[in-house]
Amino acid sequence: MSELLQVKDLHVSVEDAPILKGIDLSVGAGETHVLMGPNGAGKSTLGFTFMGNPSYVVTAGDIIFDGESVKDMPVDARARKGMFLSFQSPFEVPGISLESFLRNAIRQNTGKPLKIRQFRADLKEAMEILHMDPSYLERDLNVGFSGGEKKKAEILQMLMLRPKFAILDETDSGLDVDAVRTVSEGVRAYQKNRDGALLIITHSTRILDSLKVDKTHILVKGKLVATGDGSLVDEVNENGFAKYVED
Repeated sequence: MSELLQVKDLHVSVEDAPILKGIDLSVGAGETHVLMGPNGAGKSTLGFTFMGNPSYVVTAGDIIFDGESVKDMPVDARARKGMFLSFQSPFEVPGISLESFLRNAIRQNTGKPLKIRQFRADLKEAMEILHMDPSYLERDLNVGFSGGEKKKAEILQMLMLRPKFAILDETDSGLDVDAVRTVSEGVRAYQKNRDGALLIITHSTRILDSLKVDKTHILVKGKLVATGDGSLVDEVNENGFAKYVED
């Protein structure tokens, strides 16, 4: 399977404080990777860095995505190239409905006129997967949404935008069992896209129960200290991170 993402000796600082310290990582097209680690390890930093958040400064190394360095690309260029980040705490956007946001995002990403009939058919299918009432389309993006509704809206965006590489940052955080199950259904629907790759950043791992995981990575103090298959998730659930944390 071809490599979609290659991270080479990546060092990242925030306000001159080093956070990530020499990350090497490869993600193949269609693979699902899981990133775990204790609080403050730098997991969300890695996700924000991939998407080009200017607060996260790459001081060394490179990020190669789909055969091209994206290290110096702005956020919108990375999105158009096929990268997507689902936020741990999604923003509220007053004045823009969920449907309008989706339409504009798809137009911006593709650079092509939107085929309304196909858009509506795809939207209906995605919302049925997520058990979302059509009335949400008329509401301002995330305004007044519960935590679970915001996370569903994020997964809806992922399903509609069909990125080549999606980063889910603590998507299951704060969700009840039913909401986690629904969000997982959306993630599984994305996985059916043969070439779409996932990086799932998580603490609780509940979202992984019904997902196929190709590789699991443990991040501690800004360094990847272990990589394994899906069984590594079970090991961490049973024993925690104690064996990976240096005194």
